[in-house]
Amino acid sequence: MTEITTVFDADNHYYESIDAFTRYIEPEFKRRCMQWAEVNGKQMLLVGGKINRFIPNPTFDMLSAPGSLEQYFRGRNPKGDSVKDLFGELLPCDPAYRDREIRLKTMDSLNTEGALFFPTLAVGMEQALSDDLPAAQAAFRAFNRWMHEDWGFAYEDRIFATPYIVLSDVDNAVAELEWVLERDARVVLVGTGPVRTDEGMKSPADPRFDPFWARVQESGVTIAYHGGANAYYDLITMWGEKSEMEAHKFEPLRQALSHDAVADTFAALILHGLMDRFPNIRFATVETGANWVRPLLKRLSKIYGQTPSMFKNNPVEQFKQNVWVSPFYEDDLDLLRDTLGADRLMMGSDWPHTEGMADPFTFITDLTEAGFSADQQQLIMYDNCKSLTVRRPA
Repeated sequence: MTEITTVFDADNHYYESIDAFTRYIEPEFKRRCMQWAEVNGKQMLLVGGKINRFIPNPTFDMLSAPGSLEQYFRGRNPKGDSVKDLFGELLPCDPAYRDREIRLKTMDSLNTEGALFFPTLAVGMEQALSDDLPAAQAAFRAFNRWMHEDWGFAYEDRIFATPYIVLSDVDNAVAELEWVLERDARVVLVGTGPVRTDEGMKSPADPRFDPFWARVQESGVTIAYHGGANAYYDLITMWGEKSEMEAHKFEPLRQALSHDAVADTFAALILHGLMDRFPNIRFATVETGANWVRPLLKRLSKIYGQTPSMFKNNPVEQFKQNVWVSPFYEDDLDLLRDTLGADRLMMGSDWPHTEGMADPFTFITDLTEAGFSADQQQLIMYDNCKSLTVRRPA
C-alpha cells in the first residue's frame, strides 16, 4: 500500500493582476488589446475597444472562497439555491492568489509539492480578439512576459506557470515558443478548437503549423489544453442563447449541449496525422472534464475498424499513448480508468476557483469510492502530473 503524503496538482490558478496584459504591451497595440476604463463608477475591462464580460469582475478585488460551488457541480443543491447565493460572502483577494512566495506557503499548508498554474482571465482573451489576429498575438506576447516575471515558468520546481501561445501565425508561435523555452517553460498552453488564421479556420494539425509542432517535439515540452472560450462558443447562438459568454454564468442549455471543442481537437490532431508526424509530443487536457474521452475513443475505434488502410497507426492507441487527462471530480472515474488507465489520469483541483476543491487531498475519497487501488491513486495524485513537468526531448 502506498501512503500519499503530498500531491502534484494538474490544475492551479492565479488571478491576474490589473497590468497582466498591459505591463509589456507593445505601444502600437495598446489600443487594440486590453485597456481599463471606468464605467458608471466601476472599473471595466476593454478588449479591442469593447467592454469584455468574460469575467464579471476582472479586477478580482473581491472573490468567493475556493470550492464554494463544489457541491453544486456535484449535482447537490437540494434547496435550489441560486449560483449567486451559493457563491457565499465575497472576500478580499487573498495575497496567495497573486504572490508566488505567499502561494508556496499556501501550497505547503495544502500538502501540494507542485502544480501546473493556469490563467483565469486569459483563457477567454484569445477568443475576445479573434477579429484582430495580430492584436491577439501581441496581447499574449505581453501576457507571457508578465507571467514569467510574476510567477515564473518553473519557479522553485514547484510552480509551473503555463505560457499561452497563439497559433494563428506560425512564425510568431515558433518565436514565442523559443522565448519561453529559453526561460525554462515545461508546459505550454494552446487554445482548443480550430485555429483562426488570415486564410480562415484551420485544423491545428494542418501542415502549416508543423514548424511549431516540430520544435515542441524536439524540446520535449508538454502541450496543455485548458477549458476556456474558443470558437465553439459561437455555436450557442444557433440555439437562441446570447453570443456574449460569461465564465461564471451557468445557463442550463449551455451545459447540456454536446459540442465539445477538446474532443474535436484531438480528433483533428489524430485524423489529420499530427501524431504520426510527431509521435513523441505529450498532451495534457485540464479543466475540460473527461466524460468526452470514452465516446471519442469509441468513434475512433469504429472509423479505424471501417477503414484501417487509411491509418499508419491505431488512433485509439495513439490517444492512449500521447494524452494525459485531468477529470472533473464529478466524472465517471471508474469508466475512465477502464477506458484510459490510471497511468494517464491526473488530479486537478482547480484551486482556488469556486468550482474546484477547497482541499486537493479530498480527491482521494473520489478515487477510493471509484475503486482505484492505492498505487493507482499515487499515480493520479502525484506521479503522472509531475512527469509532465520534465522535458523529454525527442
